[in-house]
Amino acid sequence: MTDRKEDSIVKAGFISLGCAKNLVDTEVMLGLLASNGIQLIDEPKDAEILIINTCTFIDAAKEESVNTILETAKYKQSGKCRALIVAGCLGQRYQQGLLDELPEVDAVLGTGSWHRINEAIAQVLAGERVIFIGKTDTIYDENMPRIKTTPVYSSYVKVAEGCSNNCSYCVIPLVRGAFRSRTVESVVNEVKQLVAEGTKEINLIAQDTTSFGRDLSGGPQLAALLRELVKIEGLVWIRLLYCYPQYFTDEVIELIAEEPKLCKYVDLPLQHIHDDILAAMNRRDRRADIEKLLKKIRATIKNVAIRTSFIVGFPGETEEQFQALEEFVAKTKFDHVGVFTYSREEDTVAAKMPNQIAEDVKEDRYHRLMALQSAISEEINTALEGQAVGILVEGRRSDDNGVVVFGRAERQAPEIDGIVYLENAAAVKTGDFVKAKIVQGFTYDLLAEII
Repeated sequence: MTDRKEDSIVKAGFISLGCAKNLVDTEVMLGLLASNGIQLIDEPKDAEILIINTCTFIDAAKEESVNTILETAKYKQSGKCRALIVAGCLGQRYQQGLLDELPEVDAVLGTGSWHRINEAIAQVLAGERVIFIGKTDTIYDENMPRIKTTPVYSSYVKVAEGCSNNCSYCVIPLVRGAFRSRTVESVVNEVKQLVAEGTKEINLIAQDTTSFGRDLSGGPQLAALLRELVKIEGLVWIRLLYCYPQYFTDEVIELIAEEPKLCKYVDLPLQHIHDDILAAMNRRDRRADIEKLLKKIRATIKNVAIRTSFIVGFPGETEEQFQALEEFVAKTKFDHVGVFTYSREEDTVAAKMPNQIAEDVKEDRYHRLMALQSAISEEINTALEGQAVGILVEGRRSDDNGVVVFGRAERQAPEIDGIVYLENAAAVKTGDFVKAKIVQGFTYDLLAEII
């Protein structure tokens, strides 16, 4: 006999695309759904409501978002889907166009309207097609319900929303609004809650993490936030991601060097090194500033790992300017580098610039820079052999050689950097911190044995 009460419960499935900042929005929406009595399920074919939190940062992200919408829409025929909702950056950017071009979509929620997800569901189940595009001035806080999708031991915490840097290639200010910080108290309270639930690693994120508090009375507050976070018992690692170089202060550098809980890891997206390209990108730093900052970071923070990202093929980039970037990467020897080909985004300043670079030239420069960095990464990882490091154990899986245990060192951020494979690790558990000696370094990953 079927339980009528169980039959009346609405089941929803969720797909989150894009960056960790988008993932936090997804987790808050999941919390709002659950608090409204909606059952969250993993199997999309069994979901009555399917929600996609989309990305629109570059062309590849837009393409992935649209393809995911179309693939998911098939569950309206092959599954139980009654409503398909598109949330996030793609919705904020294209709004009515999504409903007009994609009849499969029943509702669109922008980046300022995620808190209206339950309202959207109620209306689409009543047969309406709706758009919720509010002002891009919202931000979650510690009082919002949140269901984590990351492992219990690791969490992302968004300290600010939006961006006011207005880089000429970037749509983030258009879809996320101006930069706005949470308070130190709000972030600390959320981290305490997460640690009480089992979190051991906190990854602080924003579009521009080093600007935290600059928009509030009293000015920059990142150092003050870090001083409060390191006091929290049970928290082992605190990692800073997405740090704009202009506001990476001496105080923050010294704190990272001194405080054991602060990961000796700096994520510093630079985007280019040639002054003319940096100026065209509307970046505030110039090569001399960047080199001075990198020198200071390495002189102050022992064994620091530095990650950066670069854009190749920006409008007007000459072969000489690209070679300057190659030479800089070869000389600086970053631990981790992400390389992106320039994506011409409508409604940005750079999209209207002359001398757009041909796609084959962009691809060639991408592969040249990645090949250069691969050799550097292998050199750095090989030099780590023999060192003892702390490892956060992330799991185990079976392969042809038996059970493989893996984790991350302090120098490896979740999802974007390599991993460490562990030997003699049969007794360790996921979420444990262990000491291990690195026995072999590869291009991106490491092999270590438990000490």
